[in-house]
Amino acid sequence: MYIPKHFAMANTDEIHAFFEANAFGQLISYVDSRHFSTHMPFLMCRSESTVLGHLAMQNPQHYQLHGQQVLITLQGPHGYISPQWYCSSGVPTWNYQSVHVYGRASIFTDRERIERLVTGLTERYESALDEPWLPDYTESLLGAIVGVEVIIEEMQCKYKLSQNRSRRDRMQVIQQLRLRGDKSLARAMERNEKAKERVRYDG
Repeated sequence: MYIPKHFAMANTDEIHAFFEANAFGQLISYVDSRHFSTHMPFLMCRSESTVLGHLAMQNPQHYQLHGQQVLITLQGPHGYISPQWYCSSGVPTWNYQSVHVYGRASIFTDRERIERLVTGLTERYESALDEPWLPDYTESLLGAIVGVEVIIEEMQCKYKLSQNRSRRDRMQVIQQLRLRGDKSLARAMERNEKAKERVRYDG
């Protein structure tokens, strides 16, 4: 991923937090010498530096996945930025946040491990509901998927949030995003501003 220095994010805790908050992404590998992508949720195990997920048994991606170096891409809030929102001259652009994970993939079919994985995924997202559904997977359902483990080799993180513009321009962009209902991207920019202020203060 091309990451100009203005937009680079190197804080490991921030990258992990972003991953956990935006854990639905793409698993990209090769199938018969062509790029192949599956959109899926992921779980990160920080202590073991791995990412876990699962694929349907009928998905052809898993047949050639074992041993490949794969790419996982995750995306956060994003949106169009008009040059009309700046105090000084500029051009149209797009603000966004993304993480790319490179790693070596392996496939596992152990039922107990697969059940722990899907239970972990279910509990994570059901916990946000008023009445969470309790995991109860049959043997046939568990047998219809395979587990994927990716050992992390490199993580890249890019926060393109108008850091190359003046603070006045950034505040204008945040205001315009809020007026247009793009609150998620506005909040991301505000969090980035607060983080910069903390760094300045601590320094």
